[in-house]
Amino acid sequence: MTRNLQVLGFGALAIDDIIYVDRPLSAGKGKVINRTQDHGGNVATALVAVAKLGGRAGFIGWLNDQPLADVSARELERHGVDISFAPRRPDARPIRSVITVGPEGDRFIAYDDDVPHGTSEALADSTLAQAQVLLIDSYAVNADMVVARARKLGLAVVADIEWAIGPATERLVSLSNHLVLPLKFAQIYSCDTDPRLILRKLWSDDRTAVVLTDGERGSYIMQTGDDVLWHVPAYKVKAVDTTGAGDCFHGAYAFALTQGKQPVACAVYATAAAAISVTGPGGRRALPDQSACLAWMAKDNAPVPRPIAPPD
Repeated sequence: MTRNLQVLGFGALAIDDIIYVDRPLSAGKGKVINRTQDHGGNVATALVAVAKLGGRAGFIGWLNDQPLADVSARELERHGVDISFAPRRPDARPIRSVITVGPEGDRFIAYDDDVPHGTSEALADSTLAQAQVLLIDSYAVNADMVVARARKLGLAVVADIEWAIGPATERLVSLSNHLVLPLKFAQIYSCDTDPRLILRKLWSDDRTAVVLTDGERGSYIMQTGDDVLWHVPAYKVKAVDTTGAGDCFHGAYAFALTQGKQPVACAVYATAAAAISVTGPGGRRALPDQSACLAWMAKDNAPVPRPIAPPD
């Protein structure tokens, strides 16, 4: 069938109340210098990043059955994300988050996620088969059968997992052929600290790539058909707000996959996108377009992948 969309995703939708303070979060107390509200959520922001980069993205998670009342859905549409295939239910609503951002861009997120998660098990195969990539987050444990069907249909499943709830998360990890995980979570999940050992531990015969993201220290990659472990350094930038940087990375990585790039090249592209995203406030306001990413990648001082020594 014709692939009308390139990247589909389901996961958290959020409305973020963001507070900027004048002292590091570790100070314990500081003055509020600005307040704003933005829309967020791991997969939702990643899909907005795909659309901003020029890709065709679709959200297929739960939305409210009263479209005019669903401000998060309208915000996705405003950014060019297709929501026409999303299932509806009356109790669907976004997570509410309060994000405190320090002067160096570091942040603390407090959230209330007592909302419906996942997507409908009745989602049609024809809907999934439109796309090349499925983006999921930790909440996909509520719809792992949909993830399994996506894999059988040939979609690449890119997983952004930040917390685990036992066997359900283990199944989600096993279903995802592109694990793109924060290093801090991967360290807890694998019971190891060395990125090289973690890459090996998270590998399986069904895996295409394992990517460990570590903020300003870059990312670590293992990809299929390659005996080399790779490190992609981060760009040196003055961070205004790191909210949504990981989501941007996931969206750019997924979009690069649709362009036929190998995982290390996807990580290089995503590194540029994420670096640009932290140069402005909020999780979506500084998301880059394709031309901005390519311009950053063409700089003389742009980071290049480096092989890293295997573990002893």
